[in-house]
Amino acid sequence: MRSSKRNILGPLQPNKFIPPLGRKKVYLPNFTLTLLRTPFSPPNFATFITPLSMNKLDIKDYLYNLYNIKVLSVRSYVQQSRVQQDKPGARLPKARRWYRPRSTKRMTIEMPATDPFVYPPAPTDFTPWDQEAQQKAEKSREEENKRMGPQGGMLPKGDGKSLRRQAEELLTGKRAWGPGWVDWDVGRIGRGQVGAQVGM
Repeated sequence: MRSSKRNILGPLQPNKFIPPLGRKKVYLPNFTLTLLRTPFSPPNFATFITPLSMNKLDIKDYLYNLYNIKVLSVRSYVQQSRVQQDKPGARLPKARRWYRPRSTKRMTIEMPATDPFVYPPAPTDFTPWDQEAQQKAEKSREEENKRMGPQGGMLPKGDGKSLRRQAEELLTGKRAWGPGWVDWDVGRIGRGQVGAQVGM
C-alpha cells in the first residue's frame, strides 16, 4: 500500500499565487481611455470610460506599463443608454422608430494610498479655447434645426427688429418712403422703365 505524505486534514496554507502584472505588451493601442472628473471620490480612486471589450487585467497592464501605476483593485459596470426616437443626427426624427445608442463601460481603479492622484482644478477662463464662438455656433445650429423642423413654420420669423429699424429711419428722414412694388420692379424690368411708369 502506497503511503501518502500529504496531510489532508492539516492547516490550510495561504495562497502564494501572485497574478502577473504588466506582462501584456501593447505596442500600438487602438482604444481610448477617458479620465472622468470625480470630485467626491477619494484621491486614490480614479474612474475611466473604457471600450466595452476592455477587461480589468487590460486596464491594469495599460496603466502599469505607460504610467507606472500599480492598481490594487478594479470595479467595472456597463451603463445602458436611454432609448430615443430614430438614430442620432437625424434631421427629422421619425415617430415610433426607436433606437438605443451604444452602452458605455466605466471602470473605477484603486491606487495605493501613498500615490494619490488629485484632478487639476477646473479652468475659469475659457478664452484660449474660444468658448464664446463655440457657444454662438451651437446656438445658431439649434435655431436652424428648430426652423427646419416639422414645426418650423409656426415659429416667429424674427423680423420685428428689422421693421422697427425701418420705421425709425422713415421717421427720422434717413430713408424716403416708396411703394413696395417699385423696389420689386427695379430688379425685374430695370430702373429706367420703372421711372417711366411712375412718371405716367
